[in-house]
Amino acid sequence: MGQTANPKIKRALISVSNKEGIVELCSALVDEHQVEIISTGGTLKSLLDAGVKAIDISDFTSFPEMMDGRVKTLHPKVHGGILARRDIDQEVMKEYEIKEIDLVVVNLYPFAETISKPETTLEVAIENIDIGGPSMLRSAAKNNKHVGVVVDPDDYSLILEEMKLNKGSISQEKRSLLAAKAFSHTANYDTVISGYLSSLTEDEFPDRIFAKFIKKEVMRYGENPHQKAAFYIDDTKQGNGVGNAAQLQGKQLSYNNIADTDAALDCVKAFEEPACVIVKHANPCGIATDKDILVAYEKAFASDPTSAFGGIIALNRELDKELAEKIINNQFVEVIISPGVTDEALNITKTKENVRVLNSEELGTQEKGYKFLSVTDGMLVQETDNGIVTKNDLKIVSKRVPSEIEIQNCLFAWKVCKFVKSNAIVYTRENQTIGIGAGQMSRIDSAKIAASKATERGFKTEGCTMASDAFFPFRDGIDAAAEIGITSVIQPGGSVKDDEVIQAADEAGMAMLFTGIRHFRH
Repeated sequence: MGQTANPKIKRALISVSNKEGIVELCSALVDEHQVEIISTGGTLKSLLDAGVKAIDISDFTSFPEMMDGRVKTLHPKVHGGILARRDIDQEVMKEYEIKEIDLVVVNLYPFAETISKPETTLEVAIENIDIGGPSMLRSAAKNNKHVGVVVDPDDYSLILEEMKLNKGSISQEKRSLLAAKAFSHTANYDTVISGYLSSLTEDEFPDRIFAKFIKKEVMRYGENPHQKAAFYIDDTKQGNGVGNAAQLQGKQLSYNNIADTDAALDCVKAFEEPACVIVKHANPCGIATDKDILVAYEKAFASDPTSAFGGIIALNRELDKELAEKIINNQFVEVIISPGVTDEALNITKTKENVRVLNSEELGTQEKGYKFLSVTDGMLVQETDNGIVTKNDLKIVSKRVPSEIEIQNCLFAWKVCKFVKSNAIVYTRENQTIGIGAGQMSRIDSAKIAASKATERGFKTEGCTMASDAFFPFRDGIDAAAEIGITSVIQPGGSVKDDEVIQAADEAGMAMLFTGIRHFRH
């Protein structure tokens, strides 16, 4: 018995966790296209309460729901109706009284939402693993030659438009697209479950990593205009990163905007006191703290006004009217991100409509997680760098003991250094960066660049602090710092030439502190 290329939808199975728009969809299916609706549990109740005619799945299969609903759609009349090849399976369908199911509308138990709640037990999590739903979706997607499948409420209007255009059917082009979307939906669902169960074991790095990212938007281009790009976010997390920040104004974020905003936001989270971080091309160019967030911004900008032009500004306090006025009148800025933005501040920033303003809501602290780096034919995975050094962790290795102020300056410089690309050298004074050398092939070059930045801006370097993300392999970096009056140095230590480096510090009368850990950042 042959079929048309686009079979008419006569019967639909509806079972959804997210009931947004489901009553409207089913009403249209019944009233406009005379589709028979089969449904389950809470979905059935919602439809009947709204006056939509629907058949209970138990009546359709002549078999009751069992085991508290664990078994209700796992039945030959359901999967036979979905999987049947209309052109060759008619005889067996007739023999076993299997009716065709032409449309499957299913979305799954909210497993990710369930496990995000801290009070969720393993038992509750397990009970929220959907079995019948993924099975029906996969069956319908596999048989998309004959069956339409929908997982996203945003596609309900598409279905109705298609049926209106195609006299009650869905084109093969759309059925194929919806099938691919269904398989992506079930793959992501399984990924979340796999990740949760893996997290309960001691194995931090599973044998396989499944993609769990959902496309947020296609971008205008990537790092350069000839490169295509898209932004994906981990929809299993409700964190405080750039992926979950709300954009309040401005044009679409670019690929580079997002990368730089992520770097700035990570850095500003390291500070408890009011702080401002300005990032340009993935590196901080100005960082400062103060009791007043406005003063912190002014100090950060003054660190390197040239590099701050067109930069990304991250704050760890609310953006208010006074600070917004200062920023907008002071410089060209691509992005401002802060935990809260007042209406008065938005009225100011709107005068520069291209400025992107992001609200990270609750800033929080650096989260434990993983960083991913793609390489040709592979991917590197590592824990996020959450290493923190306190005063008690420091080891004084110089003859001169640093003052309390020098120790605090060193700790500030060390926090900054962590977020500067290696080789990293940072000069600071009174909780303000005055010179940063980043991403150089030799540490002495970074030291010279940091020094030139400081002197170029007219900062007095005498009595300042220098931080290095890794040990000094030779004394030349210390000698260069001594020439401009640096009096305190913080570094990891651990070089075979530590004695020579410490001797250089002693000769210059410097105080030197070892942290015992390094912060390479590539």
